[in-house]
Amino acid sequence: MPAWSIDRIPDLTGRTAIITGANSGLGVHTAHALARAGAHVVLAVRDVTKGAEAAAALPGSHEVRRLDLADLASVREFADSWDGDVDLLINNAGVMIPPEGRTKDGFETQFGTNHLGHFALTNLLLPHVTDRVVTVASTAHRYVRGINFDNPNFTGVYDSRRAYGQSKLANLLFVLELQRRLTEAGSSVRALAAHPGYAATNLQSHSPSPVLRLLMRAANRVVAQDAKAGALPTLYAATQDLPGASYLGPDGLFEVRGGPTLVSRSAAASDSAAAKKLWTLSEELTGTAFPLTKAD
Repeated sequence: MPAWSIDRIPDLTGRTAIITGANSGLGVHTAHALARAGAHVVLAVRDVTKGAEAAAALPGSHEVRRLDLADLASVREFADSWDGDVDLLINNAGVMIPPEGRTKDGFETQFGTNHLGHFALTNLLLPHVTDRVVTVASTAHRYVRGINFDNPNFTGVYDSRRAYGQSKLANLLFVLELQRRLTEAGSSVRALAAHPGYAATNLQSHSPSPVLRLLMRAANRVVAQDAKAGALPTLYAATQDLPGASYLGPDGLFEVRGGPTLVSRSAAASDSAAAKKLWTLSEELTGTAFPLTKAD
């Protein structure tokens, strides 16, 4: 079988896809492929000027809407303004190993943006979602052995790498518990996760360590696949017939590069009790909750 490519994406005419962080990196290549297949693509971005510049190069039908995942008021504003169906919600945006910081609501930047912002967005939009939710995770979820429930913001003990790993572990636990709840509610909507392997994007440029930034630049040139290839697992998860809670990544050595395939996750990312505990904590922190009622 030839390697899976965007040419094998089915016709998406009449379908709508919301992609967070769609103005650069993996997001813009995801947007381009889905628009090329006929979907109406919504670029949900923090900077609408950059979003408009990215949208200008897209084929087909698209629009740009402001969304700042590091600000729950912005997340609510985005969701409140939505009044149609969403066939595909792709939680793609993220930040990676930045200096210590806080979101507008006081959460550690990576946990707040990568997990809590998408958690709130998904719950608020879920009544509109008709097909699936795809969340972009990372092999970096293996950096940590579990969620630091006692100190999820790493207050006083900040380590950018561990905090990033925790946010990506949270993404996978979120997908696990979201799928359990969707199934329990009798919903046909599916929750899936994907990771890009090692893809050369602008995410790697924010480390507070000059040495780590230098190493990442070297890895981008020697090891990484490009962002277009890195988007393939997300696109596969968004358009192929896969079971809920599936996790997609590259099929090459150590999942660094290659074509999309089903991949494994760590034991911590398969912990259903931790997933439920994280869900409860995330509801408390964001003030949002699973909106669907249980099936009779």
